[in-house]
Amino acid sequence: MPQFQNVKPLRDSLIGLVVALISIPISMGYSQIAGLPPVYGLYGSVLPILVFGLVTTSPRFVFGVDAAPAALVGAILVTLKITPESLEAIAAVPVITLITAGWLLLFWLFKANTLLKYISSPVMGGFITGISTTIILMQLPKLFGGSAGAGEGLELFAHIAEQLSLFHPLSFALGAGTLLLILVSKKLDPRIPTSVILMLLGALASRVLNLQQYGVKLLPAVAAGLPLPKLPDALLLRQLFRQLAMPCLTVAVVITSETLLATNNFAMAHDDRIDPRRELMAYTAGNFASALFGCLPVNGSISRSGIADQFGVSSQLMSIVAGLAMLGILFFGTGFIAWLPVPVLTGIVISALIGTLEFHLASKLRKADWKEWFIFYAAFFAVLLFGTVYGVAVGVALSAVVFIKRSSSPPSSLVGYDSVDDAFHPLDRSYGAAPIPTVVIYRFTGALFYANIDRFQEELFAAVKEDTRTVIVDSAGIGSLDVTAAERLLLISRKLADQGRRFYLAGHVGQLNDQLRAMGAGDLIYHGAVYRTIPLALEAAGIHKPYPLEAVPEEKPLPQLHLSEYEWAFGKGADKSLDAFARETAKRFLRANTVDDNESLYDEQLRFSDGYWAPADEDTFLNLLALHLEENGDPEQVDKLLDRIFAHHLELERRLIDAPDEVLTRFIRRRRARRERMKRQNPRLYERYILAQEKYFTERAWEDPELDRRIAAVKARIDREDAEKDAEAK
Repeated sequence: MPQFQNVKPLRDSLIGLVVALISIPISMGYSQIAGLPPVYGLYGSVLPILVFGLVTTSPRFVFGVDAAPAALVGAILVTLKITPESLEAIAAVPVITLITAGWLLLFWLFKANTLLKYISSPVMGGFITGISTTIILMQLPKLFGGSAGAGEGLELFAHIAEQLSLFHPLSFALGAGTLLLILVSKKLDPRIPTSVILMLLGALASRVLNLQQYGVKLLPAVAAGLPLPKLPDALLLRQLFRQLAMPCLTVAVVITSETLLATNNFAMAHDDRIDPRRELMAYTAGNFASALFGCLPVNGSISRSGIADQFGVSSQLMSIVAGLAMLGILFFGTGFIAWLPVPVLTGIVISALIGTLEFHLASKLRKADWKEWFIFYAAFFAVLLFGTVYGVAVGVALSAVVFIKRSSSPPSSLVGYDSVDDAFHPLDRSYGAAPIPTVVIYRFTGALFYANIDRFQEELFAAVKEDTRTVIVDSAGIGSLDVTAAERLLLISRKLADQGRRFYLAGHVGQLNDQLRAMGAGDLIYHGAVYRTIPLALEAAGIHKPYPLEAVPEEKPLPQLHLSEYEWAFGKGADKSLDAFARETAKRFLRANTVDDNESLYDEQLRFSDGYWAPADEDTFLNLLALHLEENGDPEQVDKLLDRIFAHHLELERRLIDAPDEVLTRFIRRRRARRERMKRQNPRLYERYILAQEKYFTERAWEDPELDRRIAAVKARIDREDAEKDAEAK
């Protein structure tokens, strides 16, 4: 059983005890949020956790009473107009849990885990953040001696304002102090079980100082022991099933998506193998067990899993020990509950809820994609103002709209040929690429279907000029098409043929040809309009290497530098970012007054380039680095640093010298092309850059004459080849 492999008995048992202690205040608080007495949170931390630990395939994930299901159940009780912690609530919550478990069972039977991946992170993040914010607003009055609120956002704000008239300073000091201490300790060391310590200190203070006589509310006493398992009320189940079916589906979706995503993240971090279907069965079994003891639905706990992970948990022995420890607490340690101040427990619960807020995700989305950012806040405000079901509905609906829009507008570009790289690159992203006269090469990336074929056609014909004789679709990124797209491709081909133009599809996977034949567009294949590569399509059109290239128009903005891999990764901003990085690195080396070794310099490049780094990029960076060092440092300091830069630069060319002639030739051509572009576009930088480069060449000739002779020989061969081509052209 994978969940019990690599067991470290003593460590995992101790971690299980820590998880049990941490779960006491959190599970009691969440139980209250769900409308149950606090002790039901402890009941839900015994059998469901034991069952999960035995069924799951995750060796280190923690399951239990958690925020999202508690909030959803609390919202459902509000909808049903059931008073929290009443006998009606105690009867209704296990019915909700049972229906939720039923949905989870259906998810398992129909492998629904594959469908839940379509609920996007912005939707789930906004949804969870909305729920957590709603619960915080519900619980806030209890921090200062008031009562919990109910309803949606506006009602909760009104309730908080109303409860301020009952403000109790000592309660607020206990609650706010608890919250502040937990938040500070999480910053200092998340492994410290501050909530457990403060819970025990709160109970001790209440016992010694008799806080109740000063107006501080305490939790009610609970009887020791665990109730006997029983099925939820069948009559109530029949009465409420129609009302509860869809809300419980929402609970099941949240449990599955949130827990499965978090479990997979933990598994990836530790190279664990997770079986998603087995995980669904674990969630199902855990929730059926929870229903038998009258508890709320249970869920994976990211916060407690994180704590267990920090302590080095290795197996689900942790969950077994945690469940048994909670059983021992229920039989022998419930007496302290009656001494626990409500503000202290509220502070613990709010601190846990703050940990579930995902506003950091919204901040990241705002910088990356405003549409995803909008979806996050749409889901958030829908939950906060109108309720949980509306939050999911709004988020999913907006995600569907964005998905359709993106599918109908995938990336596309016109493509040109780069003679230095001997490759085809997008014209709007690569400064070395140029169009081939009378040829349009159009790249479309994404499935081609009814929703985007009009755009495909419009962009393709918009690129066709009066002198265009050949139209090639770079179809490497088209993985599939539908009947509408297949029929349209035939029409496009015929229309271009009527205009005296050739039409080709080139570069796609072979399966696309199968789809073309199956959908009635086999004529494209039979009539020679389909080729495996772009060069083969050009050959078919009578265009051979070396390809003629259009002159780059002077008005086209060119960078200071001509890059290769880095340009592909970062687009038009590559030259500026590389120059800025060289300037930043020079300043850092000048401050430190050292370049430790070649490895440290390589690490700096790797940190910046994230692996998108070719020899031409490195060559450019080293020359720019030398340039910025000489501009910003004193001569004595600079000379020492330049020695290290020179050694690294020399090592770069020594690596290249062992490469095939083709690679070295391409490198030298790239270097020359860069110099020519810089000379034309930025003469001032060019003069300084050439000085730095020539200085390096002089030192290289002295340091490694054999390397210098090899490079000179390749340069001479390139000059001869270019002269011969010029003569042929004339």
